[in-house]
Amino acid sequence: MAGKAEQNVIIVGGGYAGFQVAKQLSKKLDPRRYNLILINSRSYAVALPAAVRLVVDAESKLEETAFVKLDRIYANGNGETKVGVVTSIEAQPGVPGGAVVLANGERISYAVLILATGSTSSGPCAIPENEDDVLPFVNAWRQKFAKANHVVLIGGGAVGIELAGEVKDLYPTKKVTIVHGGNQLINATYGNSLRKGLEKRLRARGVEFMFNEYIDDIPEPGVVGVTTRSGKQISDADLVVSARGGRPNTEYVTSLGEDAVNGHGFVKIKPTMQLLNHPSIFAVGDIIDWTEQKQIAKLMWHIPVIVANVVGFLNGVAPTKKYAGAPEIIVITNGKKGGMGYFGFLGGFTLGDWFAWLVKSRHFMVPHFRKDLGY
Repeated sequence: MAGKAEQNVIIVGGGYAGFQVAKQLSKKLDPRRYNLILINSRSYAVALPAAVRLVVDAESKLEETAFVKLDRIYANGNGETKVGVVTSIEAQPGVPGGAVVLANGERISYAVLILATGSTSSGPCAIPENEDDVLPFVNAWRQKFAKANHVVLIGGGAVGIELAGEVKDLYPTKKVTIVHGGNQLINATYGNSLRKGLEKRLRARGVEFMFNEYIDDIPEPGVVGVTTRSGKQISDADLVVSARGGRPNTEYVTSLGEDAVNGHGFVKIKPTMQLLNHPSIFAVGDIIDWTEQKQIAKLMWHIPVIVANVVGFLNGVAPTKKYAGAPEIIVITNGKKGGMGYFGFLGGFTLGDWFAWLVKSRHFMVPHFRKDLGY
């Protein structure tokens, strides 16, 4: 694949991290020198935070607004979106440049490669990569939630909490249980005020909890009842849903060698966001091996570092801008009207339902997402 220029700058992944990097680089790269190519499995970006409402509530019609084409992000048309899935990377340690190989066998060379493939989910938030499969997937989950009498959510992190809130919004009398491996919701990063506050809000809506418990196997469709790892039975559970956290979408990165990722699949990077042994490959977003919670808010700190360093690298300047971490910030919804937010600075503090409604619960930031993509 060749554009007007001789060299390519390739971004793999068109989620929040990928399209933001593409937007910024399109303003800074000389199109006479570099073709900017964003490779994504779909022609559109998905407002993933909205997936919890999308798959429960047909009335939301989020399928009409939460999928946004990746065709208006490039300044002065300086860039292109290519639909495809990267399956491997061809590169030699310490040697500049290389190539990506797509599932269809196509090979595209790069001067700089930016990895922004985010996380893969399980359960209803695992939006399919093939565009033809997306709406059938969404509609199937809507029907499952509608028909179920007792929804059991595996995982009491943000996804499980938010799914519980969406189900209770639409079906207030439907039985909902969250099974969570910890002794409180989410994790200790966020402190007791948020963890207990969200539990109290959900209990007030009739959500039940089983803490310090695990469900290892999801029953086959039509099977009623499930047993936890410790042997406790939930005899009337007729929809058991994985709401576990995401895993880094980095299988293709292992083509660089097993030492490119850690034992959990996160890409090992320097503070300049370059891979350890590949200076012309950068990584950003959820996939990086950095001790922090994986959230969209971190991109406010990731993107300035990676954009500055990519531009510098292409101009023959050794990257000097370093990522030093970011404060922990999270907003977790409880249906359309509630939730809580946590801010990990000033000693850590929480804000309640009004704040969650204002910034997230009412619209999952979809209008801002669309605007960011030029729509």
